[in-house]
Amino acid sequence: MPNDKRNSARALALRAFARWRGGRDFADRVAEQLFAHRGLRAPDRGFALDLFYGLLRNLTLLDFWIAQLRREQVDPATRDILRLGLYQIMLLDTAAHAAVFETVDLAPRRARSLVNALLRRALREKAALTSAAENQPPHIRFSEPEFLVAKWSREFGERIALELCRWNQRPAFVYARINRLQITVAEFFERYPQTHPVSGRENFVTLADPVGAAQRGDCYLQDPSTAIACELLRPRPGETVLDACAAPGGKSAYLAEMMVNTGTLIAVDRDQDRLTRLRDNLVRLKLRNASPALCDWTNPASVRAANFEKNSCDKILVDAPCSNTGTMRRRVDVRWRLRPEDFSRMPRQQLAILRAVAALLKPGGSLVYSTCSLEAEENEAVVAAFAREHPDFRLTNESRSLPFRDGFDGAYAARLQRSGTME
Repeated sequence: MPNDKRNSARALALRAFARWRGGRDFADRVAEQLFAHRGLRAPDRGFALDLFYGLLRNLTLLDFWIAQLRREQVDPATRDILRLGLYQIMLLDTAAHAAVFETVDLAPRRARSLVNALLRRALREKAALTSAAENQPPHIRFSEPEFLVAKWSREFGERIALELCRWNQRPAFVYARINRLQITVAEFFERYPQTHPVSGRENFVTLADPVGAAQRGDCYLQDPSTAIACELLRPRPGETVLDACAAPGGKSAYLAEMMVNTGTLIAVDRDQDRLTRLRDNLVRLKLRNASPALCDWTNPASVRAANFEKNSCDKILVDAPCSNTGTMRRRVDVRWRLRPEDFSRMPRQQLAILRAVAALLKPGGSLVYSTCSLEAEENEAVVAAFAREHPDFRLTNESRSLPFRDGFDGAYAARLQRSGTME
């Protein structure tokens, strides 16, 4: 039953957090699995999501407050319940009675007195706890990996590093790109009157029911920063274009729109499940020129099996797997998956993909390399290393989105031109 204790918003948020903590699934996948078919009313579902993502977004800060309230260790399950209660008390301003009573009710009988005592103490000492947190270093106040805040401070300066931390703590806006293969911008605004344009981006909007419009194929949910790579590539109708790392398909869909559904768009991904999701998106968006294909560019055997022809593509987009540091506001659990070694591991993988696709580009053709990372190691350094290895490729343009400057997710794109003519 949707209203029993096991399926309350708080219980589902707690279960989602425990599943995320104990598994390998991304937070969005956990939320989709747990919240989709529970019969929750829209407000309750929204509350459950707020609780779940709020725990992830404030994990270090919540643990700091637990340490202020109790010096002794608590077991993982009790700690999760305390995190849930403290998030409501300290950061959501939930009604005190509900925050304490409903949270204590989720605890096993053996832990209820402890949870009750600590949450009530937090209510009494809220001002002191808040003040103590404000005097902590940024990685505690903003619940970011300490090594990453230090890295940003070195590379961008302390002021911008703090701006990034603050940005990542804000809930992300949901943007949509109008699918102009199916509907004009004017028709979209008429069909969805509660739509608001995004300044400077006529084909991107915010709207009251983005999911409904997306399910009908009238739009695709994506941040405006994702358009940078596609617009730098500038595919033309009738061309052969390779989207080398295509799933879930947002950039493929925009490329197809720019090609007016003509020519050939080869949309590749290395994972069969992601490729299935890609196919579903392409069908819903009514893309007729896209051909999904399975290939792992870092695996020579997979590349050989895919049997792509050399010099066959007019244009190539490599939207490479990356650390996702530009999308941490939107993908809130990314921060807890990152390790310092990722910033040497990821560039090796990114460079391997570029090497694998380079021979597929026609002489005179264009290749755009893009990431949603803010890190120079994954962006400028990868492009420079590739250009050194491939003197027939010349950097002709770069573009980037910086959250603290542009108000969208972080992204980077570089356009490289291959010299020569076909023999």
